[in-house]
Amino acid sequence: MPRSLLGRRAALRLPAGLLLGAAPGTALGASPAALPEAGAGTVPGAVPATTLGGATFLVPGPDGGGASRWAERFAQRGTRGPAPRLNVVGGADGVTAANRFATTAAGDGRLLLVMPGSVPMAALSGSERANYTLGGWTPLCLSWQPVLIAGRGPVPVGQNRPPLRFALPSPDSAEGGAILLLESLGQSVTPVALPAGGVNVTAEAGFAARALDAVLLTGRDVLARAASLGATPWYGGPAGPAALPSLTEPVREAAAAALGSAQLQAALMLPALTPADTVAAWRQAATRWREAAQAEPVAGEGEPLVGAEAAATLASLAPAPPSVLCWRDWLSRRLGWRPA
Repeated sequence: MPRSLLGRRAALRLPAGLLLGAAPGTALGASPAALPEAGAGTVPGAVPATTLGGATFLVPGPDGGGASRWAERFAQRGTRGPAPRLNVVGGADGVTAANRFATTAAGDGRLLLVMPGSVPMAALSGSERANYTLGGWTPLCLSWQPVLIAGRGPVPVGQNRPPLRFALPSPDSAEGGAILLLESLGQSVTPVALPAGGVNVTAEAGFAARALDAVLLTGRDVLARAASLGATPWYGGPAGPAALPSLTEPVREAAAAALGSAQLQAALMLPALTPADTVAAWRQAATRWREAAQAEPVAGEGEPLVGAEAAATLASLAPAPPSVLCWRDWLSRRLGWRPA
């Protein structure tokens, strides 16, 4: 099953009934094979490190920001020989970098994209800035972190409960996915606008000041942070109820894709039609990166995924067309959002 909401067996998960039967989706109408499986295009045996020489990573800004640091760690841990050059393009949301990648990548394996979760979110929401589709890109690896919806008191159940105040930095955000999930389970929600930048910290402060009733937390330490706030894990945590009312598949996939945008810290992508031996060489580099990341974890960095697991996880962020339409219709109808 794709990691549409959270990590390994012992990692935090949404209750099983919420994601049971979820299948990997595709990008905006692409076929189920649009995101290649990890074994596609590989060749047996070792591939010389020189295959990777002269590579460039397109990295969202700012220079020296989180995406740049992630790319540098990958280069240090995964590549051998000349280190890839980092070309910082556009802002932190990665949309400009993704547009550049879609139009300039030659498919020879020398130009790769470092992609944050805001890139698939922009495509999911139909942003007019997103002039790319994810379907033809080959995911090599990614860093994936837990997400947790926590609130004051027990999990809300039943009718006629007062609306929950929940921080919403922007409609097309992981917080929007959390609100869709809560409302689909019958809980009324009042979105609370927050200033851009430092959203999670601001939301946590708002919860601590009792200005919010629930909060979305991301990172390996979500349970500890929830406990420090006096918040109860609701969805995504092991303290959640054993069963939940079933959701329709489009709603389930839409909520999982939106929340997943907060779980994806960064992914390394190759363009379509990259030669098989080059794909194999980069996959070996991704495997070395994962092994080093597991041996010496970096504080604040998510779980390293490669191969088929990485591909399935990213596929969950680009769901099937009915789920895409469900998300966009909810954004428009409930939050009055337009992708201008």
